Amino acid sequence: MKIGGPAMNFIFFFPDEMRAESLGCYGHPVVRTPHLDKLASEGVLFEQCHVQNPVCSPSRCSLMTGLYPHNAGHRTLWHLLRPHEPSLFRYLKEAGYRIKWYGKNHLYSESYLREIMEDEAEQEQEELVKTFAGTFRKKNPYGKDDPRFYSFLMEPEEDQGRESTETAIAIERAAEFLRSEEAREKPFMLYLPTLLPHAPYVVPEPYQGMYRGAELPEPRPSGLPGKPSYHELIRRYRRLDQIEDDTLSKVQEVYLGMISHVDDEFGRLMQALEDSGLKENTTVIVASDHGDYAGDYGLVEKWPNGMEDVLTRVPLIIRSPGNRAGHAVAEPVELFDIMATVLDLANIEAAHDHFARTLVPQLGGASGDPQRAVYADGGYDPREPHCFEGDPVRDAWFANNPESIYWPKARQQQEHPDSVGRTTMLRTGDYKLIRRTADRSELYDLKKDPRELNNVYEDPSYASIRSELESRLLDWYLHTSDVVPRDSDPGIFAIKGTRQASLFPKL
Repeated sequence: MKIGGPAMNFIFFFPDEMRAESLGCYGHPVVRTPHLDKLASEGVLFEQCHVQNPVCSPSRCSLMTGLYPHNAGHRTLWHLLRPHEPSLFRYLKEAGYRIKWYGKNHLYSESYLREIMEDEAEQEQEELVKTFAGTFRKKNPYGKDDPRFYSFLMEPEEDQGRESTETAIAIERAAEFLRSEEAREKPFMLYLPTLLPHAPYVVPEPYQGMYRGAELPEPRPSGLPGKPSYHELIRRYRRLDQIEDDTLSKVQEVYLGMISHVDDEFGRLMQALEDSGLKENTTVIVASDHGDYAGDYGLVEKWPNGMEDVLTRVPLIIRSPGNRAGHAVAEPVELFDIMATVLDLANIEAAHDHFARTLVPQLGGASGDPQRAVYADGGYDPREPHCFEGDPVRDAWFANNPESIYWPKARQQQEHPDSVGRTTMLRTGDYKLIRRTADRSELYDLKKDPRELNNVYEDPSYASIRSELESRLLDWYLHTSDVVPRDSDPGIFAIKGTRQASLFPKL
């Protein structure tokens, strides 16, 4: 059966900060994610999908362009796609697709967003707040002098129902669209970049306490030797190293509860698709822009040059009409492969050079490329102070405010810029190399050490492997250092009335 076609619809469910290993279909022994598990059983699950940057905006820019962060400087929260740059949604729109978008931006600059969304790009302040927070009310139960204050662990206010979260609000609006005549007028891309399970760690009941006291997997330990400086600095600046109770275990519990809430809302979306009668010509994609420490390594949230699997490995599940149901792809793929895959399914050709690969063969049951490596860029250079978080003018709302939960991050980046220096990751199925410009580099033998606990970068017995991977990393940079436009400028060949031969006399 053919996969894809010109009338293919797309639903792209894209929750923020959801790591792969915390879903049931990816092997978590406790969490309940029945709706995502069902999608995996009906579609294709990619076991090793890795992002191109561990922070939301740069990861999304790579996703939409098929380019690495180093190609156009998309390394920060503040530098979004601009109109001169290509993107998946522009290609779809030019091909006649309707783009429906419920959730936050963190992707397009204002003018580019207006091009893609037209009148729907304009939102009142109240609607923008709902996009980020819904009507859900939460509180930090710890006083500012309590070392748990900056842990991101919070509590819901009383009487907060599941329908109050921005995720639930986005799903309800998406369901309304699927039930509408508008969904039948032309092919659509329904894009749902929802917030949860993004920190802070808090969600309405029953999800907040869903895993309280559960027998969870042992977290990756903190204080490991061989780790880069940001591990210790994050714990110190956030005072996580002073916490003496089970707060970080609670962080993991609530994070899983947030994921179960996301799963339930996804189930409502899938029911709306079933009821709409559009399922048979709709591809459903589930992924995330990056993961979350969620208590592992004694850390919370994420870090701009953190390259652990808990940050870079995200779910990727695709159900497309005609796919091989229940197929799992073990070989590594990159998040931005979604761009090439969607274009392939829609029979649209990209007009720009990029590095994404279509996954349509894998949807039909093929295996991936066992020789493929995946890559990620992160962090900033001291010569680019405009990149660092904590600018006292631009980021005044948290850089100058100790009451903000992001204040420690701002201080650390400004006071210890080396802890967020430029970093590149190369990961194969067997090894991970992380090269840093201003901090400790890392090498992990993933066959022996899948949880990345033992950095063997300086181990003499791994010298040949390290050399081989570093050479491969250099070759990758040579191959991907730039992209040449596919169109050409005629230059001197456009001089009218001049014979080309006369321009190049024989010597």
